[in-house]
Amino acid sequence: MKITWYGHSCFAVEHAGYTVLLDPYYPDKVPGLCLPTLSAQKVLCSHQHADHGAAEIIKILPGPENPFTIRTVEVFHDHHSGEHRGANTVHILETDGIRVAHLGDLGHLLTPEQAQELQWLDAVMIPVGGHYTIDAAEAKQVVNAIHPRVVIPMHYQGHGYDYPVIAPVENFLDLCENVHEYVNNTIEITLDTKAQTAVLALPSIVRK
Repeated sequence: MKITWYGHSCFAVEHAGYTVLLDPYYPDKVPGLCLPTLSAQKVLCSHQHADHGAAEIIKILPGPENPFTIRTVEVFHDHHSGEHRGANTVHILETDGIRVAHLGDLGHLLTPEQAQELQWLDAVMIPVGGHYTIDAAEAKQVVNAIHPRVVIPMHYQGHGYDYPVIAPVENFLDLCENVHEYVNNTIEITLDTKAQTAVLALPSIVRK
């Protein structure tokens, strides 16, 4: 399974010629970023805010049968049961024994029941920047609760991009072990991928 980061919380998950795109953002909605023209067989959005819900700008392609089993866990975008920012959907994709999850704009620590649904993932895409989502310390608590093998941070402020009110990824990395900083924006997840915190590089195609 290949996971590709397109900035902010947008990822493509690919397997067997089939692509699922998660949380694409509209042009001019994420400072310093502009999503290129992308295509996929399926688009999933954690919620409908403009920096996560731009499904309509993605070209939907015909393709092979969907190899993924897709499950969801309903959570909230804030610490107040959705009163401030609404609901948020976690998507879990599984195929050929590999199970990954995209947490969207998770805004709170998981309940025991929610954590049980996400135990022992092969990879998790998790927000770490705070303000709109869980912050670095809360993200580490979520990781400790669900024990994923590969942790891919997202939704953080980079050098010259993303929202200035959210924190840089370094705040999260300071709490982590086995940090691997990639020189590109892709990672292959196999049954043999070593446990790590994987920091994918922002691709130049999304920089304004």
